[in-house]
Amino acid sequence: MNYKESIIKFCENLGLDTIGFTRLKRFDELHEFLESRRQDGLENEFEIEDIESRINPMLYMEEGKTIISIAFPYLFSKEISRDIYFSKYTRGGDYHKVVSMYLKRICEYIESIGGRSKYFVDSNALPERYIAHLCGIGFLGKNNMIITKKYGSYVFLGEIITDLSIEEDTPIKCGCNECDLCIKACPTKCINKEKTNPNICLSYITQKKHIEDEWFDKINGRIFGCDTCQDLCPFNRYAELSNINEFKPFEYMQSINEYEILNLNNKAFKAKYASTSSGWRGKNILTRNTMIHLMKNRKYKGPISFNSPYLEDYYCRLLKHFKL
Repeated sequence: MNYKESIIKFCENLGLDTIGFTRLKRFDELHEFLESRRQDGLENEFEIEDIESRINPMLYMEEGKTIISIAFPYLFSKEISRDIYFSKYTRGGDYHKVVSMYLKRICEYIESIGGRSKYFVDSNALPERYIAHLCGIGFLGKNNMIITKKYGSYVFLGEIITDLSIEEDTPIKCGCNECDLCIKACPTKCINKEKTNPNICLSYITQKKHIEDEWFDKINGRIFGCDTCQDLCPFNRYAELSNINEFKPFEYMQSINEYEILNLNNKAFKAKYASTSSGWRGKNILTRNTMIHLMKNRKYKGPISFNSPYLEDYYCRLLKHFKL
């Protein structure tokens, strides 16, 4: 049996057409880079500290022989973000659950043809973008995102390790060339020509539990995530839209009700936002970022009373910062 052709065909029947393979090996070539990031203070709390767990996929499946990378397109509209917004990737169903559902089905198929397999989605130590690059899924752009030929950078990534020996694909060279639109447009210059600093990326800032006052002026309506570098990327100009219905945006994520989010209770959060890709950080992060937007633009209807000491603290800091 040609395992590669069989797995690709099965994925295509699921609506997944961007899939690649690479030999399972240690990624020792990443060790120096990861160590230098640590020494330069560029790691953050979302990263796993143990470098060995990031460069040695055999820790997850000792008998593994191949890593499969699969891209899951999520874009349903190319509309440029407005004055207040959720990043495009957060507007549909939680990708952790959706991608896991698809990968589980693929693993079941692999097992049906005689292989063993394990799947991984985001919340693990594997360098998924580097693996996707090795698998020929796309190239690593200057904004540090995987850019695919068909869907641009609007994709989630999932990985499967299997003990089947499968012919590997060829990595794709970076296609950015002289283009530096993302570097010029990055609001905080976290993307730059020297050394990218993810700790000042506004997508990361919107997800941090604790942020300094200096960020109040810079978030600029970002409730969760930042699409600036993607909106301007030439490779996204002709990106095809997703056919994965689970990622179709919920109506309430398209027409944002700022005051609903400002007064969000646990019941309303669980009924709506908890099912999106922004839900994992909890309701207070969404409320805080919405409050920053409203108070910066003098749109809040005060005074505001919160049951949460966390939100009360931000409210008091915002009153002082914006001299309200």
